[in-house]
Amino acid sequence: MPGHEVNWLLFIGIIFIGSNLRAPLTSVGSLIPFIRDDLEISNALAGTITTLPLLAFAFLSPFAPKIADRLGMERAILVSLILLTVGLIVRSTFGAGFLFAGTIMIGLAIAVGNVLLPGYIKMNFPFKIGVMTGIYAVFMNVFGALGSGLSVPISTIRGVGWKGSLAVWAILSAIAIFFWLPQLRKRNKIAVSATPTKKGRSVWRSPLAWSITLFMGLQSLMFYTLITWLPDILKSHGFSSNGAGWMLFLMQFALIPITFVIPVIADKMKNQKLLAGVTAILFFTGIFALMIGAKPLLYISVILIGIAGGSAFSLSMMFFSLRTVDGQQATELSGMAQSLGYLLAATGPVLFGALYDLSGEWQTSLIMLMILSGVIFIAGFESGKDRVIIDHSAQSVTLSESRADNN
Repeated sequence: MPGHEVNWLLFIGIIFIGSNLRAPLTSVGSLIPFIRDDLEISNALAGTITTLPLLAFAFLSPFAPKIADRLGMERAILVSLILLTVGLIVRSTFGAGFLFAGTIMIGLAIAVGNVLLPGYIKMNFPFKIGVMTGIYAVFMNVFGALGSGLSVPISTIRGVGWKGSLAVWAILSAIAIFFWLPQLRKRNKIAVSATPTKKGRSVWRSPLAWSITLFMGLQSLMFYTLITWLPDILKSHGFSSNGAGWMLFLMQFALIPITFVIPVIADKMKNQKLLAGVTAILFFTGIFALMIGAKPLLYISVILIGIAGGSAFSLSMMFFSLRTVDGQQATELSGMAQSLGYLLAATGPVLFGALYDLSGEWQTSLIMLMILSGVIFIAGFESGKDRVIIDHSAQSVTLSESRADNN
């Protein structure tokens, strides 16, 4: 059946889009020393390679829904994949100027995919939101981990170097383009169904949307701060550089199965307050164990933090779908939350490091994260309530009632 074929192509296309949302970013970190030495740039300038994409996320995310409205969801996603492929090639071609230009292009391209994919899944898989969100989140994080782990080994192949190691991810984005092309024929159908509903209202005026944005931003801040500083913290507790690197891998590995399980569970629950609360408690417990610093506790600590990170990210993606009335509103909420969220996340590593510079020890910085775990608890509890964003003039509806209406 042609429809069956198109559904499978859509399923595969979403998998490949998810696979491209982290690997182009995570593949850079371990190569920064090689890039810095080859291009003869400062450490500070080299460090901006990892922060530029976050700033690109913050800048473009609010405009992604407008781009989709003008081009159609399918064409907007295709354009972002093409921009990603070009950016990956430009980043690896010439000198420092092209490196940073390509990095900005990559950040802008991924921002579009980050924002549009949750809404697109809501439109096309309204009864399988949890499963589809889990699947694309798993592939996103698996390839993100592969990006971290394979970059240096690939760069050591004769004639490849760091430029070839970064450019190789253009193959993955090119495959995504190939599998996405059949979706262009669906543009008119989706454009009609994606128009805002009368019962929807601007997400920027919704307290619920702001709770979700805060939850999204703080969980991203936790992740990027710990990705940046966890190795140094572990080395202060006696780990070697190699051992600290493997602990970082363990943290990322722990979140992979959770990113699939949590969306499936969340989709079946009347509300997600319990999941959000447990997530915040896991963050707090893991960071507290990290602050104590006893070596046996450190292994438990990174696993708990990984589980919390996977759960928090998946809940954030699910809230975009579960707390909205249609795919267009889900896209708008995704744009708002990811714009402000990633801007907030970009401050985390800097503030964490600044507190260390002022105090000379990690405890103060870790206490900051423990306090933020409490804020995540409150924001997650509010975000997890059984309700959706609706017009003030309309009667308040619960999530379950909204689903019944859509059925």
